[in-house]
Amino acid sequence: MAKKEKEMPKEQEVTLFDKTYKESELSDEQKVMINHVADLDRKIGSSEFNLQQLRFGKQAFLDALKASIEKEDSEEEKEK
Repeated sequence: MAKKEKEMPKEQEVTLFDKTYKESELSDEQKVMINHVADLDRKIGSSEFNLQQLRFGKQAFLDALKASIEKEDSEEEKEK
């Protein structure tokens, strides 16, 4: 049985401004900036998700408030 040769992992590539670069072609400063951009993208996505939850929660409370007020108004009308 022949031994399988270990494959070398493929070098990381990143596409920036419609051009693909190998990690080895980038300076340390450029790698740091890429990491910041990626982290900011994650944070923006998380913030958008949180904002969606907040807006939904706000609407749920407004709907509950409206239902409560309408219920009281209806009960007051019955008492008259």
